[in-house]
Amino acid sequence: MVRTPEFINSWLLRLLRPAHGEGKIISAYRRAKALREIRISGFTLLRDMLFITIGVFSAALGLKGFLLANHFIDGGATGISLLISILTGTPLYLLVLVINIPFVLLGFKLIGKRFAIKTAVAIGFLSLVVGVVNFPEITHDNLLIAFFGGFFLGAGIGMAVRGGAVIDGTEVLAIYLSRKFGTTIGDIIVIFNIFIFSAAAYFLEPEIALYSMITYLAASKTLDFVIEGIEEYIGVTIISARPDEIREMVVNEMQKGVTIYQGKRGYLRNGASYDTEIIFTVITRLELNKLNSEVNRIDPNAFVVMSSVKDTIGGVIKKRPHKH
Repeated sequence: MVRTPEFINSWLLRLLRPAHGEGKIISAYRRAKALREIRISGFTLLRDMLFITIGVFSAALGLKGFLLANHFIDGGATGISLLISILTGTPLYLLVLVINIPFVLLGFKLIGKRFAIKTAVAIGFLSLVVGVVNFPEITHDNLLIAFFGGFFLGAGIGMAVRGGAVIDGTEVLAIYLSRKFGTTIGDIIVIFNIFIFSAAAYFLEPEIALYSMITYLAASKTLDFVIEGIEEYIGVTIISARPDEIREMVVNEMQKGVTIYQGKRGYLRNGASYDTEIIFTVITRLELNKLNSEVNRIDPNAFVVMSSVKDTIGGVIKKRPHKH
């Protein structure tokens, strides 16, 4: 029989000991459960860091290998950074870092601490890669620059989102403004980018602004493709043998509203069926990574169905007023 190392036992004892049970010994079940959760958390963190790393290098390639050298821009915070860098000569890596700081702080308020930390790490890493790594100028054809610059940038943003972070804070701002003014996230992003491309047409050239719009379209379509076509809101249906724990996690940890359906399991070998509770909730795509990780931690065998939701009215799809 393989024994758990003593230092892990000691750590687990402090972690799992009841408030008034200093002398109680950890049961084998609780130790195994805690170790399993540690392994799942470690695997999830490594997976997220891999996604973010790939996303950062892809976005940096799009920025330095295509867009910046040819004075093309994109939408969002990245587009603002590119435009200011082109006009003033300020290093792009510095602008990427500074301009996204308010969005990281806003993300902490809206989404949560874990999201803000991952986003800060991702943006800091992107700034470092853009400042240190030299990327070759791959082409001088304007159409190829616009298309593939947007492709690599959108792929990078999408991979970062799959890792639970963002490297362009526009979407965080759009979530905040959409709730404040009662508009959709898509409308906010469109209006935001109209100002950016209008500024590009005025300060640079109308032709560059038009090519930059191609860059933005390529980036947005690639972003949607990388994150599997997920829209602003995701409807999630969860069928699990542990519905109470999942419901408490969604309500208390993610602070989301849930609807409970009473159903019957029908796919059983003996032909019998039994009652079960079906959980339905609506989340933003930025929270999908966290929900999947938490559901997998509680019940790896849970059946989870996700579907695109264009928009929502009413209900509890955001956190309580002091949070997202």
